[in-house]
Amino acid sequence: MKRYNMLLVEDAQARILARTTPTPIEEVPLLEALGRPVARDLASDIDISPFANSAMDGFAVHAADLEGASRERPVDLEVVAHIGAGSVYDGPVEPGQAVRIMTGAPMPAACDSVVKIEDIAVTAGDGSVGSRVAFYAPTKLGSNVRPAGQEAQAGQTVMHAGDVVDSAGVGLLASCGHATVPVHTRPRVGIIATGSELVDITEKPGPGKIRNSNSSALAAQALEAGAIPTIYPAAPDDHDLILATVRKAVAENDFVASSGGASNGDYDFITQAVAELGELIFDRVNMRPGKCQTFGVVEGTPVLGLAGNPAAAFLGFEVLIRPALRKMQGFTQLARPVTWATLAQPISSHEKRREYLRGRVERTEDGGYTAVSFKNQSSALIGTMHQANCLLVIPEGPQDLAAGDKIRCLRIDQAEGVQ
Repeated sequence: MKRYNMLLVEDAQARILARTTPTPIEEVPLLEALGRPVARDLASDIDISPFANSAMDGFAVHAADLEGASRERPVDLEVVAHIGAGSVYDGPVEPGQAVRIMTGAPMPAACDSVVKIEDIAVTAGDGSVGSRVAFYAPTKLGSNVRPAGQEAQAGQTVMHAGDVVDSAGVGLLASCGHATVPVHTRPRVGIIATGSELVDITEKPGPGKIRNSNSSALAAQALEAGAIPTIYPAAPDDHDLILATVRKAVAENDFVASSGGASNGDYDFITQAVAELGELIFDRVNMRPGKCQTFGVVEGTPVLGLAGNPAAAFLGFEVLIRPALRKMQGFTQLARPVTWATLAQPISSHEKRREYLRGRVERTEDGGYTAVSFKNQSSALIGTMHQANCLLVIPEGPQDLAAGDKIRCLRIDQAEGVQ
């Protein structure tokens, strides 16, 4: 079978993204859109707010009535109405009159300003209708008045396609009349682990056997990326069985991720299965861990065969599959944030491949960052992946980095788009 040239990571990412498209659009209840990008521009159906309203509890007045008001010469006005939120006063307000008004209540058409209640004194009555109140200072025209349409005007776009709905966005869309929201369906991801050595996680492994941890870890990564995973039974190293499992998974999912069997050993059949069933696009990536990674398209469904070692499979999903799943959901931010940090210890690499080292980056007292690489980088260890908050990126080597050198840290603990 033809072997392909080893691709740079960016080339592999680009080829995967080129073969993934957004999933179909569905309408979901407003709260179910939380954390998801809207699939179309969304506009308000009304002015927000639909009427001018008071920003304070106080008194609606004619600003001209208060010209020259002072402590020595207060202006005394008659209260002719009392408006609470949800009620309306359409009557006249003559010069020399005021209206008691609550926060959020519609402004009387005849008034142009509001003076907050703390700045007046009641000189007769209880401050409601029939009372008289004194003002000790002038007020600016339009003071404490929120105009109609301040948030949005009818027909104005309030969210653009690709904008992610956060909790404040839920409130905004609710105020604009959107009980449902168009979003891309969550991609369905088929998870296949291959290897005759695998047993279920409920079993105690016998001689030569190990528990299938990859399927659970990859399914969790799919969930974290916003997708819906389906775990298929682990497939032993049998060509026909792997072929049948891949065929079934591509028919039932939008993306298929497998682990194990992507190398060129005697019992590695994923690459062969992809080539037989569809189009094989690449089979090696210039990265460590995870050099042998197979990507192709089978019956229109992208299939990525990850390495079998747990940390290598996890890292391959993070670097290659996660961006694709986000694109399928309409996200515009596809790359994890990067922090440039100061190395706490020297690192020497004789690899020609780009290395991704598990480690931690921490904030320093001076506002900078320091990065530490874990001592054991075995691709068989998933525990260090759990402890890591970043991947230290070592450029294609050889490289000799000294303590104090700057290093690029891919922040797997932060969402895409975080600055």
